[in-house]
Amino acid sequence: MNVSVVICTYSMHRYDPFSECVESVLAQTYEPLEIVLVVDGNEDVFERVDDDFGDCENVVLHNNDENKGISYSRTKGAEIASGEIVAFTDDDATAEPDWIEKLVAVYEETDAIAVGGDVQPDWQTEKPAFFPEEFYWLVGVVEPGFASDGEEVRNTYGSNISYRREAFLNVGGYDPNTGRKGDKHLQAHEAPAGIRLLEEYGRGMVFTEEAVVHHKLFDYRGDFQWLVSRSFWQGYSKRVMDLLYPNAPDNKSAYLKQLLTHFVPKRLKGLVRSPSVAEVTQLLSIVVFTGAVGLGYLYAMLTPNVVEKANS
Repeated sequence: MNVSVVICTYSMHRYDPFSECVESVLAQTYEPLEIVLVVDGNEDVFERVDDDFGDCENVVLHNNDENKGISYSRTKGAEIASGEIVAFTDDDATAEPDWIEKLVAVYEETDAIAVGGDVQPDWQTEKPAFFPEEFYWLVGVVEPGFASDGEEVRNTYGSNISYRREAFLNVGGYDPNTGRKGDKHLQAHEAPAGIRLLEEYGRGMVFTEEAVVHHKLFDYRGDFQWLVSRSFWQGYSKRVMDLLYPNAPDNKSAYLKQLLTHFVPKRLKGLVRSPSVAEVTQLLSIVVFTGAVGLGYLYAMLTPNVVEKANS
């Protein structure tokens, strides 16, 4: 089974983690493996990528003619790729050596149309005491209760996700109006692709906890104000997704319900048994982040033509 891994980057200040990411994929135990490196419209970065990796076997390089965002870049990488399976990871992540091997095992053992794996935190600073693991999804890390091993979900996180390439491209890949691009706030470009796969093929993505990627979490991802803003725009994005795909399964609503009915009561019981400042601040953070998600959703509800604005 031929596999292509697509890694996108766009800025010189991200080059060191990007380079570590590429090296971790070059060190994979699985063969045959193609690596597609997509630079999003930055000639200086592309020249350095070419210098460092252009001579590597089975590495393909591409530079967009202008900055077009992560969703366009990933889809472009999938179009360039030759593998039966196309896998994606972020330029600030590093993969375990058997990452692709573990993803492929699921494809070989099942009829999976898409497979995603575990994303673990790789803090580049001390983890903030106030940051609850229940909200790891804000920073692209698998949170407690995300899924069981082998469970079918709508989608996993972008640092550890793969598809049968033909099916992925058949449903249009990632929507270029979603994902990171300049100051656009519409997030979670994996969700629409997962929804379209479900609609077209009637199957979701299989989660495997054995395929592991480590996502670097820099200082700003532990900043309280940044996390509140991130929560707000997650709520905003959820409202847009609800309007675009009203009948789609809703992973995050189910998780927020689980948060309020299981995780919060569990934390309250633990706090009664063993009070601590860290537990109190994390519980308060859960309340604030949940409220910010709700405010973002409400803001989108009150914004005229929110879908058109998101796509503009």
